[in-house]
Amino acid sequence: RLELRLPREEELAALAQLAADGVHRPDERPFLTPWTDGSGEDRARSVLQGHWGRLAEWSVTAWSLGLAVFSDGRPLGMVTLRARDFAVVREVTTSSWLGIAHHGKGYGTEARIALLSLAFDHLDARAVLTEVFQDNHASQGVSRKLGYEADGISVDARDGEALVSDRLRLTRQKWAQRERLAVKVGGLVACRPMFGI
Repeated sequence: RLELRLPREEELAALAQLAADGVHRPDERPFLTPWTDGSGEDRARSVLQGHWGRLAEWSVTAWSLGLAVFSDGRPLGMVTLRARDFAVVREVTTSSWLGIAHHGKGYGTEARIALLSLAFDHLDARAVLTEVFQDNHASQGVSRKLGYEADGISVDARDGEALVSDRLRLTRQKWAQRERLAVKVGGLVACRPMFGI
């Protein structure tokens, strides 16, 4: 049902508005990003700056690919694949957000599968990692359903408080064993040198 790709400028504006309208309920804090702090305009600006910053700072040794998630041409959110020294390490980290109106419909799982297919089947990653707050049950559920396994914890500071996240890892071997949706990837051949491969 989904298409993942770099957003055009007018689509980026729609994504920014989607974030401005909310990424999660105001009484939740499922991400390190303070999505409920500040105004809707602040959230929209953060999406724009994040997108342009990722592109501006791209290098073969440290890259971050932010792809907009679309369904029937309308933006639902963003997923990100990032790596350092990928040519040597062959590990990537994922993150994502969806507009609150699109939660609970399976889009997050489908978008993650597409991102994992890109990482494993097309970029030749050895492992994909993600970090999830222990009380972010939706994201924990998606990760476990897709075969991620515990890989320790990480601790971050937020508003003067130490917060623990589960670090989860999915290996190429586990990915290869899973039955999954078919994913079509286009346009990657010309871009491979930008990923260091």
